[in-house]
This record gives sequence, C-alpha cells and structure tokens, in this order.
Amino acid sequence: MSNFDVFKKNSLLFAPMEGITDEPYRLAMLKTFPEWDQFFTDFLRVPTVGKINEKLVHEHYGLRIHANPEWRKKNSFQILTTPRAQTLAVVEILEDMKMHHLDLNLGCPSKKVNSHLGGAYLLSDHKALREVLKTIRDNFTGHFTVKMRIGYRDDKTFSETLKLIEGEGVEAITLHARTRDQLYKGVADWSYITEAVKQVQVPLIGNGDIWIVEDIEKIFNETKCHSVMFGRSALKTPWLAKLYKEYIEEDAHIDETFLLIERKNYLDQYFDALYREYKEVGWEDNLILKRFKSFSRNLFDDYEDFETIRGRFLRSESLAEFQDHLAALK
Repeated sequence: MSNFDVFKKNSLLFAPMEGITDEPYRLAMLKTFPEWDQFFTDFLRVPTVGKINEKLVHEHYGLRIHANPEWRKKNSFQILTTPRAQTLAVVEILEDMKMHHLDLNLGCPSKKVNSHLGGAYLLSDHKALREVLKTIRDNFTGHFTVKMRIGYRDDKTFSETLKLIEGEGVEAITLHARTRDQLYKGVADWSYITEAVKQVQVPLIGNGDIWIVEDIEKIFNETKCHSVMFGRSALKTPWLAKLYKEYIEEDAHIDETFLLIERKNYLDQYFDALYREYKEVGWEDNLILKRFKSFSRNLFDDYEDFETIRGRFLRSESLAEFQDHLAALK
C-alpha cells in the first residue's frame, strides 16, 4: 500500500477548476470554509515552446500561500501537459519549491486541450501517457497523483490504464466516473469507482455527481473510495464540506428548509470573503463583478424561482447592484 499522506482518509477535496481556483479564491475558501481538507490550483498548462517563467509558476500557486506553512499543507498544484511540452522544466521548478503534492490532469475534455494531445486525450495513448508519467515521477520527490476519467471515447482500456498509472509510481488516483466524450452529460457511474478501488492498491478518490450530504455518505458506503472530490457541486454549495462534517458529528437529519435559510448567511460569507481577497490582489470592481456573475450560474438552483433570481444577478451592471441584489435576497 502507498504511504500517501497528503490528506487523511475520508477527506473532502475541492477540485482544481480552470479560471476559478486561483490563489484569491482558494484563500477565501480556506479562511471561510476550512472544513474542506484540500484545495488545488487550476491547472497550469505546461508550454511547448519558450522559456519557462519561474515567477509565473510561483504566482500560479500563490506567493502568500507558499510563504505560509499551514496554508501550503492544504494547497496542491495541478498541471496539464503533453509529451511535447516542457514538463521537465516545470517539474524541476516545483521540486525546487519543495512542492509537497503535484497532480496531473488526465480528465480535461476540452477540444482544444485534447487536440494538442493533453488532458483526457492521454488516456487513449498509453505510450505518450507513460512518457509523461515517467518524466514527472523520475524528477519529482513529492507526492504525485493524477485526476482522470474512465476513458477517452469509451471504457475499453479502463483497467489497463489504471494498471499503467499505478505501475509508474502514481500514489493516488482521482476518478471522474465519465468518459471524455460524455463531458458532463448524464449521471456519473460510480460502479467504475467501486471497480477501481478493487483493482489498484493506491488510494482511489471518487468524483462525479456528489451534490448533497447524503451523496457523500452514499459514495463512501457504495464504493469504499478513500476520499471524494467536488467540482460543480462545490461551486453550487461552497459550504458543502461544512454541512457534511456537521452532519457526521451530530448524526443529524438534514432539514432542507433550514438549509435554505442558512444558504443566505453562507452566500453573504462567501461573497464577502471573495471580495476581500480579490481586492487584496488589486482587482478592479468590473473584474470582480465578472467573476461573481460566473459563480452565480451555480448558486441559486435550490431556490424555487431560481431562474428569476439568477437572471437578476447576471444582469447586474455594477458590483454595487450585484451586492444590492445579494442584500435583498431572502
């Protein structure tokens, strides 16, 4: 068995998300909802040409986080790369930074990323995948994990891919239980997570359609996975880890009516923390408003008239107007 110890068993992980989990966002979440056990950078796309900018790598992780030993423990670095890219140069920088945990993106379904032979595409090319894994493992002494899907076009090489990844020294695997071609359609098939748990000796982290507290309990019980990772569900309910840990501690029944009342309080905390962190790094109000609007697409689905509410926030013409809508929300 692996001695993987980045996070303990039954951890709740806030997924790496492009254009979202930058340093200000991760700090806001870490300070406001510390019940999340681990955060990840959005993926750093390793360039194919040009000089690697060491400063850019440091800033992608976050200079404030890097300077704080306690924050570093809860922040991991993800990269997206290809056999042609300058993987070695980036890994050497991360090694010099003494990065404790590096995750490789093998799940991104983007056509552009896949056309450049990165992300989920690597699941379909085992020769290229082995080359990338070996480059990282041979030059990185911290913990090394991957986040993958069950396959590219289909699941025909699922077991073979798992064995390859484990055989190249990867210490834990996060599995999003869809193929690349499924994108986010349908419902994630957790039976693949159950099967993967049986097939590999390293910790297996479940991912896909874990929306509410009961889903967390269900995926742990059904699949026996080591931990779980949340993407879209974490954007819909950024305080989901808090709800689950309170539920476990109190062995309590979840009162959906109470949660809706509490949601307003949590929304206030969420946007207030984000505003402070974005201002800390010098963002102008129009940029903050743009980011707030993007978050609003996920946050109001539990309200009966969620489309009307969401539209109100999305049509805000200023940050002040957005904040007024938030203050008026019941």
